[in-house]
Amino acid sequence: MFTDSHCHLDFPELQAQYPEILAAMRATGVLRALCICTTLEGFDAVHRLALDGAGAAPQLWATVGVHPDNEGVREPTVADLVERAALPRVIGIGETGLDYYRLGERTVADMAWQRERFRIHIRAARQTDLPLIIHTRSASDDTLAILREEGGFAADAPLERPQARGVFHCFTETREVARAALDLGFYISFSGILTFKNAADLREVARFVPLDRCLIETDSPYLAPVPHRGKTNTPAYVPHVAAQLAELKGLSVDAVAEATSANFDRLFTRAARAVAPTRAEIA
Repeated sequence: MFTDSHCHLDFPELQAQYPEILAAMRATGVLRALCICTTLEGFDAVHRLALDGAGAAPQLWATVGVHPDNEGVREPTVADLVERAALPRVIGIGETGLDYYRLGERTVADMAWQRERFRIHIRAARQTDLPLIIHTRSASDDTLAILREEGGFAADAPLERPQARGVFHCFTETREVARAALDLGFYISFSGILTFKNAADLREVARFVPLDRCLIETDSPYLAPVPHRGKTNTPAYVPHVAAQLAELKGLSVDAVAEATSANFDRLFTRAARAVAPTRAEIA
């Protein structure tokens, strides 16, 4: 059983072919997927997908959060996130983090609004004890620094809230950033980028990250893996990511599928309490 730990089934590119996507997921053994929220305005649509996927194959789950790239949208408060996180099928906080890739004429100092938004998500994650889904691009130093400040990792941190936990999704950073994330207890998720010809450095990072801290994802509709690069990505393509990771680890694809699904359960404990259907049950 494969688990796609990060997809955007609510995006228009995938909504139009939703029944076909679910059928393709079943056919390829992708029996679970986490649908990621990127705005409060879009939360209801994401949540509806998860509710519709309850008890079905594939099983769908949801998060609540506001992507760091999204401007001109409703800014979340801790209360906004906590309220939605209490709803059925919501198992994580995010997608959140920092993205300095498209600064344009702005400076890093101008991105204070992003850093405050990230802090809000960390506080909500600690209050709910739900995992963070972290996006970081060209901002790893600040991402890690804010995590350390807000995440309860300091020796003198108050004990009334659990430490932050979660996953660095669609990882494209260095081995040093991966090491720092692992040291904080976070998981690392690899996407179809792992299969790209120019991703040799990332493949070395994937070799370094212990299998018991790896997740796999599509980030669909983006970043379709080889041999589908350039096409609209869907969760049905996540086995290609697993195959690349299996090659790097010297393991079978089934072993990687089993390990990354078990990792998903350890991180997203609300999902682990639900019994997922097996391939035999949906054949």
